Amino acid sequence: MSISKQYLKTKPVCKVTFTFAGHQFPQAQTVALAGDFNNWDTQAVLMKKTKTGDFTASLNLDKEKQYQFRYVVDGQTWLNDDEADAYAPTQVSYEQNSVVQL
Repeated sequence: MSISKQYLKTKPVCKVTFTFAGHQFPQAQTVALAGDFNNWDTQAVLMKKTKTGDFTASLNLDKEKQYQFRYVVDGQTWLNDDEADAYAPTQVSYEQNSVVQL
């Protein structure tokens, strides 16, 4: 899993590309990106599967903010990103959310 950031010079946003490594969950049919940027909607950002079996999605997010997120595999399994900038406690369980800081 990985997160890459590309800060745009002409806008106060950052293009963030999230990559879910397919080899970590080889039976995955779908992977969604849910976070506070989409009100934790598990259908709002469905990631695209690449030829290598990874799943990717890119979002333009406001600079100088942080966002909590998780990957949702096949609509059931919630996973964190191993390379997140930080982790924060969730409001609904004892687990943590991944955090990306821009």
